Amino acid sequence: MVAPFIALLAAIALAPLQFPDWWGKHYPKVCFALAALVAAYYLLGLGATPRVLQTAGEYFSFIALIGSLFVVSGGIHINVKGEATPAANILFLFIGAVTANLLGTTGASMLLIRPWLRMNKYRVAGHHVVFFIFIVSNVGGCLTPIGDPPLFLGYLQGVKFWWVARQGWMIWVTALVILLTMFYFVDARNYARAPKRVREDQTGHEQWQFQGLANLAFLGVILGAVFINHPPFLREALMIAAALGSYFTTPRSVHESNQFTLQPIKEVAILFIGIFGTMMPALDWLAANAGKLGTATPATFYFGSGILSSVLDNAPTYLSFLSALLGTSGIHDAATLSTACPTGLLAVSIGSVFFGANTYIGNGPNFMVKAIADHQKVHTPTFLGYIVKYTLPFMLPMLIVVWLLFFRH
Repeated sequence: MVAPFIALLAAIALAPLQFPDWWGKHYPKVCFALAALVAAYYLLGLGATPRVLQTAGEYFSFIALIGSLFVVSGGIHINVKGEATPAANILFLFIGAVTANLLGTTGASMLLIRPWLRMNKYRVAGHHVVFFIFIVSNVGGCLTPIGDPPLFLGYLQGVKFWWVARQGWMIWVTALVILLTMFYFVDARNYARAPKRVREDQTGHEQWQFQGLANLAFLGVILGAVFINHPPFLREALMIAAALGSYFTTPRSVHESNQFTLQPIKEVAILFIGIFGTMMPALDWLAANAGKLGTATPATFYFGSGILSSVLDNAPTYLSFLSALLGTSGIHDAATLSTACPTGLLAVSIGSVFFGANTYIGNGPNFMVKAIADHQKVHTPTFLGYIVKYTLPFMLPMLIVVWLLFFRH
């Protein structure tokens, strides 16, 4: 029953290349059909109604967070000043990485992707979108539970709020230095090819400008709601209310400046119905077999949680490997684990967050960033192109260096 999930991944990767027109019209049918097939197996074949309802609830929470942040950030217009030099771009990405720990990778991505595309508009290319996903949508948010969903789940399990920051700040710095250095050399070549006259014509008149800052209050409501667990669905109700309040109070001129429409979130919502629905068997197998994946070393947990987080939801993947780590260490709670087996817990935390950048579906914001870029007519790599052109030559070396320095022994 993992086959429908594999089929969906194959369709997402290959159909836009081989059958772009057909996929553009019929991808909702593919997603709904494959998800319905797995759901029918669970409901009728296994009688596992609670499992299906749990997945439906997780999807609802996911899309409420992603959707509300998308709407609220669409009401904030940030205009940048001057041409985006490679040095200015590096500073922007670093600020985005820090912001990801305060607003979450989703919040930072939705807030900053539009000004990022605007400041590079005269020479925007695929590497601008992909490195934004690498740094702002994933790697940058590894220091706090707000930063990425796996770390928030660890916080709920008893890991102290600043534990990952204290244990992993050197990993964060190392990863950012490597990725920003790579980006600089790629971006410098792109910058050198852009004629100076075009740069001056496109950017000479621009000034820093902020509009729609009242939406920061709605953004605060969403971030505060993340920490609400009871009663059921109050968290999601507050997020939806904040999104509606933002949508109807934001001046139309701000939405027009951001080229804001609901099409990107619609596309992501449909695709992730298929992903959430079909990945249930894979996640259930992982939960049952995570402890059997190899020798229980930090490298096992780093690469195990990381590789599966590249294609599965990294939050339940984190929980599965956390359970495996508790089982192999003989410890019964995450709070004790953080002091008795810190390297293993850090390996699961970093692996789940960092490897989420390896594919468009590795983390929720990834596909949102791509959808916004596509809507604004920015060239983005295909699913396979993303992996071949960027993940393998850029992310993989960084991940290996992190393993060699911090999790090898």
